[in-house]
Amino acid sequence: MPKILVIYYSRTGNTKKMAELITQAIEQTGAEAELKQVADVNVDEIIEYDAIVMGSPTYYGAPAYQIRKLIDESVKFHGKLAGKIGGAFSSSANIGGGNETTILNIINAWLVHGMVVIGISSGDHYGPVSINAVDDRSSLICKNYGNKIGNLAKKLFP
Repeated sequence: MPKILVIYYSRTGNTKKMAELITQAIEQTGAEAELKQVADVNVDEIIEYDAIVMGSPTYYGAPAYQIRKLIDESVKFHGKLAGKIGGAFSSSANIGGGNETTILNIINAWLVHGMVVIGISSGDHYGPVSINAVDDRSSLICKNYGNKIGNLAKKLFP
């Protein structure tokens, strides 16, 4: 059974809610999912997972410092995460608030690591986004995304 780590940073609770929805959807696929705040993640443990999904609020069009710090620390595993699954999600205060650039910053790191990234053909193409509080639209996208990640992990890591 694939092991998936969902990491998030959240000040207002919006990104945390997204992380919870994604984690629940992953678990419903039969994959094993673990939800952790970024402060509770030691970079050395990420190598143990088949997939890493990371979420952050948007600050100046980029992930929060705490998320960027973990990504920077992950350089020690360059080449060792290749073939694993990477994903990202984000929340911001308004439309055009930098959600896509935040997600792309995270995905860029996953691609440099050689990880597999899955897109969403309809809706939030790069990963789920929320504007302020998680609404019905973003909840559905989070659930669908978690389902896609869980099912892909089951195919790649039976």
